Amino acid sequence: MSMVPAGDIRPMQSALIVDDHPLFCDALSMTLKSVAGIEEIETADRLETAIHRVDLSPAPDAIVLDLNLPDVNGIDGLIRLRQAAAGIPVLVVSSLADNRVIGACLAAGAAGFVPKHSRREVFRAAFDALREGRRFLPEGYEPAPEGKAKGSAREEAIGRLALLTRQQAKILQLICEGLLNKQIAYELSIAETTVKAHVTAIMRKLGVQSRTQAVLIARETNFTSLMPEDG
Repeated sequence: MSMVPAGDIRPMQSALIVDDHPLFCDALSMTLKSVAGIEEIETADRLETAIHRVDLSPAPDAIVLDLNLPDVNGIDGLIRLRQAAAGIPVLVVSSLADNRVIGACLAAGAAGFVPKHSRREVFRAAFDALREGRRFLPEGYEPAPEGKAKGSAREEAIGRLALLTRQQAKILQLICEGLLNKQIAYELSIAETTVKAHVTAIMRKLGVQSRTQAVLIARETNFTSLMPEDG
């Protein structure tokens, strides 16, 4: 997340809401217009649609992201969106408000986290924080204890995944879906040799020796990994 110099306020007049529930998008749009001073709002119901939108000009001043989308299954969507939307703060708004999920979002570079059914005043406070370049943390959030093994491993995995380029992140997603290099080349309209080069770079950045190990790293960001063992 890029920080705003002390005393400066980041312009915050437009937002992109990434959520596949139309009714929630409508309600959140009205909330942001009435309490957060957002004048222009666009929506996207898929991660890929959102990534395509942020490539266009003008870019939105902020992005509001739901983690649970049809084409992603965890924090990897946040990582990929931040890679595409460099410099644009991403506020996660999700019903998955467990401390582990919030901590993983912050480790992946989210500008803040708002539980999905928060009061309107919470959204106002969150956007006030974004304007001032501050992270917004929900009431009651408690970071995981320092040095906790599982949390440390997850944060390390998130850090490694954040090193991937946009194309590499997409290729890793397709690897996780079980596609072979030839199939990935067809899907992305690139040469198979290019895919092989990307796979080699992916494994080097993730510090692994095989595709299977790369998939295991990626799964550290899935919801099933993030939720409590007794949940």
